[in-house]
Amino acid sequence: MLHARQLWVLTLLTLFWGLNWPIMKLAVGEMAPLTFRALSLLLGLPCLALALLLLKVPLRMPRHEWAQALRLAVTNMMTWHVLLILALPHVSSGRAAILGYTMPVFAALWGRTLYGDRLSTRQLAGIVAAGGAVLLLLWHELSRLSGAPLAAGAILVAALVWGLGTQQLRRAHFSVATLTIAFWMTAATTVVLCVLAVAFEAPRWQWPLSSTALWAIAYNGVLVFGYSQAAWFYLARTLTPVASSTSVMLIPVLGIGSGALWLGEQLHWQDGAAVALILAAIALVLLPPRPASSTNSMRA
Repeated sequence: MLHARQLWVLTLLTLFWGLNWPIMKLAVGEMAPLTFRALSLLLGLPCLALALLLLKVPLRMPRHEWAQALRLAVTNMMTWHVLLILALPHVSSGRAAILGYTMPVFAALWGRTLYGDRLSTRQLAGIVAAGGAVLLLLWHELSRLSGAPLAAGAILVAALVWGLGTQQLRRAHFSVATLTIAFWMTAATTVVLCVLAVAFEAPRWQWPLSSTALWAIAYNGVLVFGYSQAAWFYLARTLTPVASSTSVMLIPVLGIGSGALWLGEQLHWQDGAAVALILAAIALVLLPPRPASSTNSMRA
């Protein structure tokens, strides 16, 4: 069950991440994808640092915890952001959101395979419902996905690795606050994206940037990397892996809707059915079980 604070964090996270899919799609149509991601991170990192300062969260992390933070950055951020942003120019924003949010299914499978997690009947039903929603959403897209198999495969690999990262993050032991971990993981990812952008995209740079690109960078820097990434780490560490990963399943629904509204991406009947399955999955995993009914009968 979500507490009030977790519910507010999740609501804003869903809104910011969900609306970001068409925004990212617009951005990579205007500029080189790795460069877009790198500039967004360069803006987001000081925003995150300011949040730590205002909340009086220490920035220092013990040296012996650096290696663990770097490993988590690879599975939770670096792989996801690199593969997704490289694939996004070749698929629609709604399709990318669908593929990316196969993550909850992968997270549950990683937990069962690597950590021996025992899933309750409700959790299994929620995972099946979420998986069914993904299949429904992919149904109408399979023929078009065949035109960009590498892009689709890259996003699925990114989701697979993110699912592993979700399990690892939940089980990681740190002596510092989650915001501190988020800052240093974001810092490491920023370095990697900047190096990749310079190495592979410098000849493609065009200045000045368009107003669309600048707006997308600002949105991603402040709301995605300045807030949402840290918010996700908070949820991933305070909820169970199944609950945290399933809780974000509304994000692709919002991504699909906003992509249709802003970019004219076509919707089909499968979308409505998938929404119902996603809502069922969230309810099955997150809502508390009904208490056992008590009997008031008196025995003679």
